[in-house]
Amino acid sequence: MTAGPETVEESPIPADAPLPSATLGGDSKRSLEQITLLLFITVPFVALLAAVPLAWGWGVSWLDLGLMTAMYFIGCHGITIGFHRYFTHGAFKARRPLRIALAVMGSLAVEGPLVRWVADHRKHHKFSDAAGDPHSPWRFGETVPALMKGLWWAHIGWMFDEEQTPQHKYAPDLIKDPAIRTVSRQFVLWTAVSLLFPPLVGGLATWSWQGALSAFFWGSLVRVALLHHVTWSINSICHAVGKRPFKSRDRSGNVWWLAVLSCGESWHNLHHADPTCARHGVLKGQLDSSARLIRWFEKVGWAYDVRWPQASRLDARREGGAVPGVPPGV
Repeated sequence: MTAGPETVEESPIPADAPLPSATLGGDSKRSLEQITLLLFITVPFVALLAAVPLAWGWGVSWLDLGLMTAMYFIGCHGITIGFHRYFTHGAFKARRPLRIALAVMGSLAVEGPLVRWVADHRKHHKFSDAAGDPHSPWRFGETVPALMKGLWWAHIGWMFDEEQTPQHKYAPDLIKDPAIRTVSRQFVLWTAVSLLFPPLVGGLATWSWQGALSAFFWGSLVRVALLHHVTWSINSICHAVGKRPFKSRDRSGNVWWLAVLSCGESWHNLHHADPTCARHGVLKGQLDSSARLIRWFEKVGWAYDVRWPQASRLDARREGGAVPGVPPGV
């Protein structure tokens, strides 16, 4: 899930000092960053693998499931509504408190600093499935072995690439905002909050270290691993398979079975056909919880100038004709 050419401008480098994450100097700092990234990927993934036998043998409490679900969808909507549809694409405008809240919620997903996330995804849209795309599964060719290698690259491998997206080029608007720049720089702090909140609640609720440890396993590690792989699947799976009812210049597809867990992001074909649209699931039966929440934000006045789907605009992008029954809003 990523930003589009309609939102990327070739802006001159501003006078602001570069973000630390964009200017890590020296091989030692780069190596430390990659080791840290590897730990954040592997440790939750091991927990995810261990979750099934542990749940089968020992069970899982309703408290653990509640914490895992709540933290999952807070972080997921922070990414889909905040990092993606709002900060990356400008699908709507937000009042200042909502703007900062979305920045913090997205940071709780532990997917990297806000400014870096947006820069990478805007670059993805500029070169989607072509030379320059940071994470296209078609990077190595169209044969089966090449696609298998490309899927791994699009899913995880690209994050270890030595080439860094220039943040001053792709996200100058966010760098100029002191509050957003601060949230982005505080990524380690929000990561700590994200990982420590579930065991704190679990420990206090059960008044035991066992309750805290169980909540950390399910509400922190398993939750982060699941959210990571769902998010990365939008980069990999949704650019390799799925239906393509709308015209786009890449291979983005709709993958229905990821819709609920991705909070509507897996209706990826429409997104690449109309990147600034606030709703991705525009056809009948396409669940999009992110669009629903944006609609609620609009109703209470927290969001405005929302770019809802327009039938005429979608008709022009439809493969083979008009789009029947597309609602003007949500």
